[in-house]
Amino acid sequence: MAPGRLDAERVGDIVSRAVIIVLFSFMAVRFGSDFLQTGRLTNLLLLISEMLVVALTVLRRAAATVDRSVRARLLTTLSLLGPPLVKPVQMVPMLPASITVAASVAGLAVVIAGKITLGRSFGLMPANRGIVSSGVYRLVRHPIYLGYLITHVAFLFANPTLWNLAILLVGDIALLARAVCEEQTLARDAGYREYQQLVRWRVCPGLF
Repeated sequence: MAPGRLDAERVGDIVSRAVIIVLFSFMAVRFGSDFLQTGRLTNLLLLISEMLVVALTVLRRAAATVDRSVRARLLTTLSLLGPPLVKPVQMVPMLPASITVAASVAGLAVVIAGKITLGRSFGLMPANRGIVSSGVYRLVRHPIYLGYLITHVAFLFANPTLWNLAILLVGDIALLARAVCEEQTLARDAGYREYQQLVRWRVCPGLF
């Protein structure tokens, strides 16, 4: 690889890490403040989840391959924009709070377990930072995305508006497309192709 291109990629990696750290640090502070005010378990789990993003972004290992295409950037951006744009509302929920809170806790627990298992292989852009097939990755190939989907569905049942439905629908379609995009990068590795044979489903067992 040419020195100029290598330097550009290093600068790009530093900038992307800085942006992610700043954005997710702000989100962690917000969730931490909400937890101190409300004492809600979901806010504590959201805080832990966002702090893990910051920590793992700092510690992540260099990628063997990275997809920096416009498609990959667009899908990553769209899949991340959904949660900050949804709006809690004061209206009659479609399910009792006990059910939506329990589902949110379960989804966030899956997200946190996935991030911890992924460890230094964690990243937002489609990349190969090492194949992980242990823990929750024995169930589906993208357990973090499964956890997000569970929490999004729970939020929508608790806050059933057309705005929230539209935002989460766009974001979650992008999330599923992002999973496919990531696998196109990872499947260049023979180890990941073997993993695909062992774990059949990408995100939702029996569906996708």
